[in-house]
Amino acid sequence: MVMDTIQVRLAPALLDCIDALVKRGVYGSRSDAIREAVRHLFWHQQVGTVTSLRGNSVKLVRKARKELSKQPISLDEINSF
Repeated sequence: MVMDTIQVRLAPALLDCIDALVKRGVYGSRSDAIREAVRHLFWHQQVGTVTSLRGNSVKLVRKARKELSKQPISLDEINSF
């Protein structure tokens, strides 16, 4: 799979936090950590936090995933990492 490359500038303190997560093995690389953060950004834009939802959370999550799958971003591609 081909991915585009982007340049991201981060504050040193934030980069230190990312590096600490990589060092502890939470993420394999800085890129993995940033990709995960972007995934969470899109998730929260579509769904919000699960704790704030009322009703059947399974249905709400399925609905959000269905809506996200209509976006030009491929969830299968994103989740393959």
